[in-house]
Amino acid sequence: MKSNGFVFKKMNKLFFFIVFYSSFLFAQQKEQDSVSFYLEKANKTYRNKKIPFLKKATYFAKQSGVNSLIKKSNIELGVQGFYNNSLNDVQYANKNIYNLYHSTKDSTLLAKHLHFKALEQRVLLNIDSAYFYYHQSKDISKKLNDSLAVGRRLLSIGLIQKDVKDYLGAEISLIEALKYLEPIKSYQYLERVYNSLGLVSGELNLKHEALKHYDTAIKINKENKNSVGYLYITNNIGLLYQKQKKHQKAVNFFKKGLAFDSIKHKYPTQYALLLENLASSNFLLGNKKNVLQQYNEVLTLRKKLKDYSGLCTTHINISDYYKNLNQTNKALFHANEALQYAQQTQNNKRWLEALKNLSELTKGEESKQYLEEYITLNDSLFQNERRLKNQFAKIRYETDKKEKENVVLKTENQQKQAEILYHKQQKTIGWLAAAVGLLLFGFSVMFYFQRRRKLLYQAQLQQVQVREHERKQIAKSLHDEVAGDLRLLHRKLEKSNLLEEAQKLDAVKENVRNLSHQLSSVSFDKVSFKNQIINLVSDYFDPDFKIKVNGLQNYNWTTVDNSIKRLLYLSARESIQNCKKYAKASTIIINFSVHKKYVHLGIIDDGIGFDTKISKKGIGLQNLQERIEELNGTLTINSEVGKGTQTDIQIPLNGWTNKNTFS
Repeated sequence: MKSNGFVFKKMNKLFFFIVFYSSFLFAQQKEQDSVSFYLEKANKTYRNKKIPFLKKATYFAKQSGVNSLIKKSNIELGVQGFYNNSLNDVQYANKNIYNLYHSTKDSTLLAKHLHFKALEQRVLLNIDSAYFYYHQSKDISKKLNDSLAVGRRLLSIGLIQKDVKDYLGAEISLIEALKYLEPIKSYQYLERVYNSLGLVSGELNLKHEALKHYDTAIKINKENKNSVGYLYITNNIGLLYQKQKKHQKAVNFFKKGLAFDSIKHKYPTQYALLLENLASSNFLLGNKKNVLQQYNEVLTLRKKLKDYSGLCTTHINISDYYKNLNQTNKALFHANEALQYAQQTQNNKRWLEALKNLSELTKGEESKQYLEEYITLNDSLFQNERRLKNQFAKIRYETDKKEKENVVLKTENQQKQAEILYHKQQKTIGWLAAAVGLLLFGFSVMFYFQRRRKLLYQAQLQQVQVREHERKQIAKSLHDEVAGDLRLLHRKLEKSNLLEEAQKLDAVKENVRNLSHQLSSVSFDKVSFKNQIINLVSDYFDPDFKIKVNGLQNYNWTTVDNSIKRLLYLSARESIQNCKKYAKASTIIINFSVHKKYVHLGIIDDGIGFDTKISKKGIGLQNLQERIEELNGTLTINSEVGKGTQTDIQIPLNGWTNKNTFS
């Protein structure tokens, strides 16, 4: 009986264990099915509505305890969180990925964690930090021989470099990505790489190369059957032709994209993009019939999609449309709307375009304020782009350096090679010492002559300053003494009823007064060179005579001698006066650039031009040329009748000058 009781108890425990384990397996299977269900729901839902389903998938994945499901669901959530610009969702998914890495020690999860760190920084607009984390993620994937991950990270790095206008760096990264993606035939990402190479080649003005890359992307797309990719490539080809001002070809490609099956319903973002670009090309072709209607349709759709970055572009286009029709109030409204959306989304390109439109659509102090904001922002962006390029170059250098160090550490005969190199260095040290001695001697001679030439040039600058002082004194005497005496004599003649003589004397007095103004100098002690130029442009700027200034904010003008700045100012003033008075120009572009050995001023106008072989320089230009030659500078004027005029002035900073420049 005892034996039977013992057997019964054992059977009872086994029964309960089987029931419990079966319930556990059933619950686990149910949770796994729930993960699959919500992942599938997310996959069939439009991007903006995926997040709720993915959050449920991550919840049930955690409950299931299946690592592969936790990894998959959190990766999906993190990527969609980035596309929706949701920092919280990216960070939540990344936290789960990091915890899973700690429990499994799976290095692919560490690479993904660093990838998501990069996505976090991109949402926060910390581009240099994103670039750094992409590189770290890529390096781990390289060690794991994960070609797909390496290619994807290089694609992301290339896109960041493209966005900050480091086009050569972007091209290098994208070509490197092909080395990893082509052997594994990853068509999805190969299509994106070639599409990106097309964009980069277009920015580098390599139009033929850009079309070759887009053609390759289209061929891969046929294999991949990626509808969204096809629409982006088609749009980019249209934009390439639009940039070349081949608007009819551009229109054909935009229409080709818009003809895609149910595009408005299936892919509203791409539909809005293609429709806006079609309207833009039609506008530039002069086919304005449906342009405003198309822009308004894009505006409505983007508001519905909450595409704020796209909205600023649309408002800019509508502002340009109304500006072309001289409907200033409507153009101003849309320019202001564009400015608000650009500031909200940190869309710097549209921000600049909005400020430019506002400066052209307003007058007086308001226009000047917008112009100053434009110049300040442009300068800030230029500095930031340069900083990012330097930062990217540093990270790439450090990454390459570490890789080389790792290769050296793995080399079995490192010590032996180092000894061989040491002996070779000992044998050649004598030759190197002799070469260094010769180089030092050569540099010493070069330094002596450069120093001597610089001192001579400084003496020339001092002579110019003395002559400027003399001109100033003469101008003061003419204005205060001669003009004053003529004024008294003019009054006496009027009182004596010698009106004709008084009138002639008044003309003489006015000539003396004008001469005193021409002789008077300009000082940069109280008002900086930048502000003097801005004030000069503001004095002459009006809606029918537009003046654009480039490069003014890119340099520290306090390091440039006052005589050179004075000459640049007078040159700009003389050119503006000539353009307004004689050339009948509507637009003048002034370009400043400071190089290592010289400063350059380029002035381009769209006036009536003249035949340089027939026309002689006026007295103003002759005086200007004499001033330029005083500083060893050169003046070049190129013009054709009906094609405007280009004036180039080059002034050496330290006495060196290019004698090949002709005037």
